[in-house]
Amino acid sequence: MSQKALGRLFNTTPAADNVWISLKNAGGVTFACYLAGGVGDTYTVQQATDASGTGAKNLATITEYHTCTGNGSDAWTRRTQAAAATVTTAAAAAQNAAVFEIEGTQLDDGFKYVRVASTGAGTVNAITRDLMAGRAPANLPATGV
Repeated sequence: MSQKALGRLFNTTPAADNVWISLKNAGGVTFACYLAGGVGDTYTVQQATDASGTGAKNLATITEYHTCTGNGSDAWTRRTQAAAATVTTAAAAAQNAAVFEIEGTQLDDGFKYVRVASTGAGTVNAITRDLMAGRAPANLPATGV
């Protein structure tokens, strides 16, 4: 039986709004955010040295993100911005969903944790990817420690 993608290619934390995510065992993290109703939201990225948030500060590296309705009815639209620690979606159904990525190499020296906080009621799913070692899902390390 071959190993499935979970554990081989990625790990995930579906309820990751304002949760510290470790990049110690991953090359990067993809944040998939969603807020229905076309009301818009702002997602802020921070980095820290540990799971307690020590030294927390904004991580102003996001220059590109993608948006769509999030229901599979449309393609992703690429959006660009000056390097920032925030992604702000417009009050439009075509921007209900947003996806952006943080590479482990973008964190400052000594920093291994990132988090994204929604200012509204948006959901945040953290998908750690490019895992350093493939494991069965039951043997994956917790993403927040």
